Amino acid sequence: MISAFIFFCHFIFILTIFTKKWQEESISAAWINVLLIVILFAVGWSFSTMLVKIIFEPEGFGRHFDRDTIALTVLAIFEIFFYRIYYRGGKITEDDKEIQ
Repeated sequence: MISAFIFFCHFIFILTIFTKKWQEESISAAWINVLLIVILFAVGWSFSTMLVKIIFEPEGFGRHFDRDTIALTVLAIFEIFFYRIYYRGGKITEDDKEIQ
């Protein structure tokens, strides 16, 4: 159930970013951002699974929080920090220089 919730959150995030980029930039920019999210999810899930397998047993912390769910949770936490930095909107001045 926790895994399904994490997948659902990723699906909603992809839809949100797709819509935002489509409205602000273009449809191609929206698809590129979706592709970035999917690739980072796939690579990040593989990497986090590899690290979690070193630390935890297959049963993890119980029936609903096994090793795969722990890997997805670690990935989701990493992604929250990464995407907050990546999608932070900067303000553009008259000189076309970005202000943080």
